[in-house]
Amino acid sequence: MKFGDACSWRKSTASGGAGDCVEVAAVTAIAVRDSKDPDGPVLLFTTGEWEAFLFGVRAGEFDLTQL
Repeated sequence: MKFGDACSWRKSTASGGAGDCVEVAAVTAIAVRDSKDPDGPVLLFTTGEWEAFLFGVRAGEFDLTQL
């Protein structure tokens, strides 16, 4: 499925001007892509999966110092 610029893609304000960012768009699911390759593959998540991921991020589950 191609999303291209038909979606409203967002990226973290912490990413600054660097081109290596993850972008997110809310469509019928949550779409995630690499900002360096906007025509590349897109990962799709249900809203429940995305919320669980965000909960884990906020809880520090993915902090490299914790691995």
